[in-house]
Amino acid sequence: MKITIEDVLNIPYTKAASIIESFIQEIIENNNVKGAVIGLSGGIDSSVTLTLAVNALGKNNITALIMPDTRTTPEEDIRDAIDLAKQLEVEYHLIKIDNIVDSYSVAPFFVLEEKIPTGNLRARIRMCLLYYYANKHNYIVVGTSDRSELLIGYYTKYGDGGVDILPIGCLYKTQVRKLGEYLGLPKKIVTKPSSPALWPGHLAEKELGLKYEVIDLVLYAIFDLGISPDKVPSYTDVDPDVVIKIMKMHKSTRHKRIFPAIPKMPWIKNSPIKEL
Repeated sequence: MKITIEDVLNIPYTKAASIIESFIQEIIENNNVKGAVIGLSGGIDSSVTLTLAVNALGKNNITALIMPDTRTTPEEDIRDAIDLAKQLEVEYHLIKIDNIVDSYSVAPFFVLEEKIPTGNLRARIRMCLLYYYANKHNYIVVGTSDRSELLIGYYTKYGDGGVDILPIGCLYKTQVRKLGEYLGLPKKIVTKPSSPALWPGHLAEKELGLKYEVIDLVLYAIFDLGISPDKVPSYTDVDPDVVIKIMKMHKSTRHKRIFPAIPKMPWIKNSPIKEL
């Protein structure tokens, strides 16, 4: 039996939206908070997340922070984010982080042109702004990473990975695009190439060297169907080297998906921070 991307996409989107919206509502109710703040980039993940949050909590309980570095964020993304916030009638704030990034020049080791460290810094600055707003207003920070990104570690640790909840963390990237269609998001957002925009010209699939259709097919085969990685090529026709590459991304980013390591003391029977 062959597995294709159509199998990945074959989920009940009405039910998925309903489950996610109920999840958001329950989190708010059970944690005695007043609302939610979301970083809105103008891309598919944050746009879907914002729409679901508004459906769940109402427009008056959501704030969107649009936080471009104008040297790396395309103007089109800024416009799309603002347009969606206006369409959904949510409060939003446009905060250009250029000067915040530049303020790190006080550190003698800071080099603006260092692509990855500075790119991750941008993500972490956004996290700080989101949590400042959340703390001030008794809100939670709603993350926008999807399941594909989580499983291959394609996010910044303590950046866009620093959130309270991940409503679309149960959906692969390709599924999120389909859900965006179902929710009636503008076509230009649904079809826009994924881009963290952490540096100029930054495109996700270009950096990864793979299409999300391939990544999602492999992840689906392994994590949903339980097929061993060595057998995935025979089920999907994906090149064995590609499967190995995806699994290497998954394994090498395990540290992003677990709590920081703590030494084991012989007199502590369980985890030092075990929940009761």
